[in-house]
Amino acid sequence: MLAFFNGISKIQGPWFLLLLIIMGCEFCALYFQYVMKLAPCVMCIYERVAMLGLFVSVLIASFMPQNGLFRWLGLIGWGLSSGWGLKLAVEHVSYQFQDLYGFLGTTCDIFVSFPSWVPLNKWAPWIFEANGNCSKIVWNFLDLSMPQWLVIIFTEILILNVLVILSQFYGKH
Repeated sequence: MLAFFNGISKIQGPWFLLLLIIMGCEFCALYFQYVMKLAPCVMCIYERVAMLGLFVSVLIASFMPQNGLFRWLGLIGWGLSSGWGLKLAVEHVSYQFQDLYGFLGTTCDIFVSFPSWVPLNKWAPWIFEANGNCSKIVWNFLDLSMPQWLVIIFTEILILNVLVILSQFYGKH
């Protein structure tokens, strides 16, 4: 199995497929926001940024996956972005469950907070500005909320990343 992942990590097709999956997630977020009129919350925006980090990382690797430098930059960014996205999604789910069961606990910030050197909400407010409530469940599919689906998505992407990284060491013939 690791030999399979090692082999496909060095060709462009699988990287482009992963790019399409990530773009699909981003387009879904925009569909929810602009077509279904569901206001994104602060955690939604941060999760969107984690997806953007995934996109950039995979894009880097997709240029020249046979080149170790490009592949490793992509793999490291992929792991960091998916790990951060998973952390955010789990935190987001906790806000929803606190609200669902009437617990008074922490909640997310009211406004997004980006570093001054990359104010995404100022550069592209239509994508990175939040005005929703993090603890409110506004959409369900198969009895799971959006953040719960993101936990699944980020977990799967992170597991795939770990397999591909392991294959770089143990999957060679």
